[in-house]
Amino acid sequence: MSSMAVCVFWAVALSHTIIRMRGADLIREARLRAGLTQDELCRKAGTPRSVIARWEQGAVQPGFDNMLDVIEACGFDLPLMLVPRDTALNERLDKNRLLSPERRAQRYLAKLDREATHA
Repeated sequence: MSSMAVCVFWAVALSHTIIRMRGADLIREARLRAGLTQDELCRKAGTPRSVIARWEQGAVQPGFDNMLDVIEACGFDLPLMLVPRDTALNERLDKNRLLSPERRAQRYLAKLDREATHA
């Protein structure tokens, strides 16, 4: 993976739900879970604080190796594995993206009403 590429990872959250995280979100999440300030993390990782701040802000994307080093400095591992891409819902998601936010909200509220009626 090129250090110029946008770092986007599928990560397993505490609830074991798969969520999509950008590199910036992942670094910040690891630092906060470790209870570290940016200053503490920069000392542990040997990376200037200004660089860590720019990574967390998403102004600059860290290289893959740098990301792994920072996450390790926070006391975590980032297990990665290749999984087949699931495109089963792409068509439905594309259609829903065309709806206005108001229409999406209306549909969601109607769905909640139907679920409450069936519960």
